[in-house]
Amino acid sequence: MKLRDIAHSRTGDKGDTSNISVIAYDAKDYPLLVARVTAERVRAHFVGIVQGEVVRYELPNIAALNFVMSRALGGGVTRSLALDAHGKSLSSALLDLDISADAADTR
Repeated sequence: MKLRDIAHSRTGDKGDTSNISVIAYDAKDYPLLVARVTAERVRAHFVGIVQGEVVRYELPNIAALNFVMSRALGGGVTRSLALDAHGKSLSSALLDLDISADAADTR
């Protein structure tokens, strides 16, 4: 399934840092997000875009994860020549991540 099947997201930016939240539609799916949407997978999903580290923060009270990605916006809004200098499309791109609900699959 795609991540978008069980979650929605929001994106923010500050300089060259992108911030993406992933929020479960239903709190019962939060453990699956924690297990499958790791900082490493997000970093791999954005290979070639995110040049710095990806840090994941868990927010269990609201069934959400927050990813802070450094060096992700081509230098920031005032320096980037990218069409999406704010990185707003990154949240939609992350929701295209394939995840497995199979307990045996830990990828």
